[in-house]
Amino acid sequence: MAAAGAEPGSDPAAGAVRFFCTAGRGLEPFLMREVHARLEATQVEYISGKVFFTTCSDLSSMKKLKSAERLFLLIKKQLPITAPSLRKGKILNEMQRLINDDPGSWLKAISLWKKLLEQDTKGEKVSQRDTNPLKRKVGENEIVSAKKLKLKEIHRESHREDQRDRLPEDSREQGDALTKADELQEQGLQNDVVKAADTQNQEDLTFRVSCRCSGNIGKAFTAQEAGRVIGIALMRKFGWKANLRNPNLEIFVHLSDAYSVVGIPLFRVPLASRTYIQTAGLRSTIAWAMASVAEIKAGALVLDPMCGLGTTLVEAAEEWPSYRCHHKASMLLFLTFHLGKNSS
Repeated sequence: MAAAGAEPGSDPAAGAVRFFCTAGRGLEPFLMREVHARLEATQVEYISGKVFFTTCSDLSSMKKLKSAERLFLLIKKQLPITAPSLRKGKILNEMQRLINDDPGSWLKAISLWKKLLEQDTKGEKVSQRDTNPLKRKVGENEIVSAKKLKLKEIHRESHREDQRDRLPEDSREQGDALTKADELQEQGLQNDVVKAADTQNQEDLTFRVSCRCSGNIGKAFTAQEAGRVIGIALMRKFGWKANLRNPNLEIFVHLSDAYSVVGIPLFRVPLASRTYIQTAGLRSTIAWAMASVAEIKAGALVLDPMCGLGTTLVEAAEEWPSYRCHHKASMLLFLTFHLGKNSS
């Protein structure tokens, strides 16, 4: 009952790790090509609605996948649960064996999950530091300018201190309160999943199980019933605590007639959610796939006669902006809504 592909407990810095993504029906070939191209993935395979792959890429690279719905760290992928005459007792035992038969793979997967999130957090801090012009490596002239700016800042700070000493105590306390509020706000912006990476002991983990049952399993059990059985088994085996509202860890389980898959979602927000799309229209993954089929080249004129809200055009503009920069060619995007308005 071990996971397919690379061992879940392998160190991401030392070797490849096994993941899988969910995808809309029919988008699996697009996602397979994408993980090959973006992540240099190996052992790429798919079943309906899911693509499995092995890669050494970090989480920041996997966030760029456009045809995927959600990204998971694979714990187990195995043959489906079978029980004669669909007897509930037998099926319950088989569900519990997902945890009890190989607890080491679970512990290794949790350790790997923490390492991946810690590496992603460090990478974000480094990128933020590199974008600061006073902290990145600069030439001699820029260093001199930075020193001048630093001196000016020191003078301004000393001037503020002088003014602060003249302020009444109430104003001073109010300023301290605002500073503390800003600090608390910054701390509150940390992702819930990143907080889970700081958990030192696995016994301190809180979790919930998101279960999906289809086929004959779905006829015998509801998703809630199956999730409850697996959750109780996890609590008994590892001492974790259930928390349905705000857990450190989410366990995803899909039981069907074709396979049993267990994984850990790596991002709370789906990859398919685009920050640059504010209106609900065509699914972003489908829009990206349609734009990729067009094989847009430098200097191309992109038209969409049935654009609606223009989701396909927005995906095309976001995915291929480099043509305008590197090739000095403009890719014009026309919304036919406006063209039709002008012609009428």
